[in-house]
Amino acid sequence: MTPKSGAFLAVSCVAAIAAVGSVFELSSGTPQLGAAPTSIILALSIPLTVVMFLAAVRDAKANQG
Repeated sequence: MTPKSGAFLAVSCVAAIAAVGSVFELSSGTPQLGAAPTSIILALSIPLTVVMFLAAVRDAKANQG
């Protein structure tokens, strides 16, 4: 694992936490930031999670020695 793949993985984890939090906020009925901003956060964090995780895996595989 390289620092770069670690950074990708960290961003992936934060985005996944944001996605889960957004789902809980939206399911509560009254999100603190409002429905629209929370939905935008959810819509952006899901693909970001996947893309960053895949980037971390690719970088780690490319730098295996």
